[in-house]
This record gives sequence, structure tokens and C-alpha cells, in this order.
Amino acid sequence: MGVDVVPSRGDGLLRLRKVMKEYDGETILAGCDLDVGAGESVAVVGASGEGKSTLLSIAGLLLTPSAGTVLVDGTDASRLSDQGLSALRARAFGFVFQHTQLVGSLRAIDNILVPACFGGADMAAAAERAAALIELLGLSHRANHFPHQLSVGQKRRVALARAMVLSPLAIVADEPTNDLDSASAGIVEEALLGYADEGHAVLVATHDMALARSASRAVRLRDGRLAPAGDAELEEGARRCSR
Repeated sequence: MGVDVVPSRGDGLLRLRKVMKEYDGETILAGCDLDVGAGESVAVVGASGEGKSTLLSIAGLLLTPSAGTVLVDGTDASRLSDQGLSALRARAFGFVFQHTQLVGSLRAIDNILVPACFGGADMAAAAERAAALIELLGLSHRANHFPHQLSVGQKRRVALARAMVLSPLAIVADEPTNDLDSASAGIVEEALLGYADEGHAVLVATHDMALARSASRAVRLRDGRLAPAGDAELEEGARRCSR
């Protein structure tokens, strides 16, 4: 049995129940329960190799668990066809990956608009939203630059804007502040937490203890199981990272 995690304080937009994942006989997740509600930001902390990226991929419907269920806005993903699963994933989630996966031949503003090119989105509304995100994330002077002309921090902010452009129910972000300077990390953190404050759900895997402490709550993944991460643990993690 997994360790119970403190339930969400808002509507349960994202619910994981007894989620397990095995690769070649090795257990990565050993029965994880997690709720992320509307208006919440939840940080998943833990050592490298513990399975944080796997957990996020399952939560975002990019990976199928070996056992357990994932419910998104009340819908059990395991009961959907491939087409239904793709439609739910596109409607419900925006993703920020460790590697930004920007399209090299597209300018920053066009990279942000990529999700709007699929599924019949209102392109005029998406363009207006993209322009607002460019300004919010301090990228107005880089809107027409290609990825190779952007710094690591600027690429990460473009990726975040891309995840937010269609205003999905939830953002799933894997190490969104990794390798960023404090200024860029602060911009990304503020945007993510602000998105949650607007009534969305945000799930983040991070080694950034400042981000973890600023989230609504933090959980620790260790030996395939989740448990609440206390303030003392986050403070100790911050001290280790600063050495």
C-alpha cells in the first residue's frame, strides 16, 4: 500500500490512486496516491532516479501505469479509447519538459502557438493569449528570435508560455527551473504559482527547494512511494543545494 498523501484543498482536478509502474521487473512506483486540486501547486521532490519524471508522465497521461488509476476532472483515463485519451490530454494538460523541445525552425512566438495549431483552437484568441504571455514572461524583445538565439532561461520561458497558451486545466512541469539563474527561475516560479492561483492545477517535479517551499504543498518520492515533505526536510534540502 502507498503512503496516504494529504488530499487537495480544492476540486480534485487530478487524482492518482494506487499508481504503480514497473520496468523490466523493477518497481519504480509502488502504489502512489496523489491529489492536485483547482488552485493548487504541488511540488514533487526526491533524489535523481527515484521516478519523479515517471510519476509526472503518468499524471499527464503520457505514460500508462502498470496498475492503478488516473482521474482527470472526474474522468477515469483507463476507460478511454486512444482517441479519447488524446483528446483529454490535449484539453486538460500543458507540459514543460526538462528539455524544452522547441521547434528549431520556428520563432519564439510561433513555438508558443504550436498547441493552437491542433484541435480547432481559436487562432485569434490564441495569438492574443500568446502575446500576453510573452509580456508576462519578459520575452517581448525575443518574440521573433529562433531557439538557437535564446538563452536556456528564455527557452524555458517560451516552453512555459507554450504550455499555458490554451489555458489547460493543469500544468505538468518537470524541473522547470533547472539550470536557470535566480532571476529566470524567479520568473518561471511566479508564472507557475500564479497559474495555480487563477484556479488551475500545477504539478511540478523539482530539485529547487525554493520552488518547493513556495508551492501550496510538497510531497517526497522515495523508494517508489509518496509522503508529505515537511518544512524541515525542505529547509535541509535547500541547505544541501546551496553548498
